[in-house]
Amino acid sequence: MIEFKNYFEEWLYGENGYYSNYKQIGKDGDFFTSVSTSSFFGGSIAKKIISSIEEGFLPSNTTILEIGAHHGYLFADIIQFIYTLKPKLLETLNFAIIERFENLQIQQKRYLEESFGNIINLKHFNDISEVKLENAYIIANEIFDAFSCDLVYTNKENILQQAYISNYKIEFIDCVDKKILNHCKKYSITKGEVALSYKDFVDTLCKNITHFEFLTFDYGDRFPRNDFSARIYEKHAVYPIFEENLSLEKLFKNSDITYDVHFNYLIDCFKENKVKEVIFNTQLKSLVEFGILDLLEILKANVDEKTYLKETQKIKVLLEPTGMGDRFKTLNIRK
Repeated sequence: MIEFKNYFEEWLYGENGYYSNYKQIGKDGDFFTSVSTSSFFGGSIAKKIISSIEEGFLPSNTTILEIGAHHGYLFADIIQFIYTLKPKLLETLNFAIIERFENLQIQQKRYLEESFGNIINLKHFNDISEVKLENAYIIANEIFDAFSCDLVYTNKENILQQAYISNYKIEFIDCVDKKILNHCKKYSITKGEVALSYKDFVDTLCKNITHFEFLTFDYGDRFPRNDFSARIYEKHAVYPIFEENLSLEKLFKNSDITYDVHFNYLIDCFKENKVKEVIFNTQLKSLVEFGILDLLEILKANVDEKTYLKETQKIKVLLEPTGMGDRFKTLNIRK
């Protein structure tokens, strides 16, 4: 038997794991992201970065650091919009990506070189522990839902149990892990996902980077649902982890597995590091505050109506209150 969190880790990051090789995102892949929906997602982040520098929170020679950049599309969108809005900044900014897989580092470097030539100087880190910076603007798009997690469940005898995998089947055994038990007690969790690895990540981030702004987008909410959100994506079909007749053996490493992020726990991890500036929002509210509608007005003044309307429809998907706009949440941290 193997703990579910180790099974989750092996599924995504083990040898031939789902994220160990490049995967197509969008209509030809297993799922959509905000990045694959519109380049204006990255454009609004670029506008926010420029604002943070112009107001003096970060210096003009800060490092823009993305954690888990996949193909490099978001990074490229951010750089392109900085070039459009404040081209002089590209002369002073530094750029870095944290990526554990060498083949993806090669892919990202190649794509950015094809897009910008030698305009930017890109540095790769294999892990957050390698990063030592004075100043950084950190972007983490949909990474916390890919941190390994435990599954917990309170049985009829009111005993908290923990999930294990045996022969591709999920079984629950009485939990004896004090960290999990204390966490569930603190946050009143009786059923769902527990991702204690957030703490080590945040502790390392705060220790290794002196002065930063951190921005993450992910699905989830402030409070635990007290239900299972773990699910599998395969070619845009969604399978709850406990769906009847679901074949974990068939889907293992061949599909994406994810769950909803518990943002209050993530916020507490930062607060334990004496971080006080924390803003939690929906994606809709954040992108509007960052200036996505201002960017749309700039586009309108420079392109034909057909191009403008096409991009407007894409941005509506990002902001739709019943879709991505509310389903995705943002956490903006300043240290």
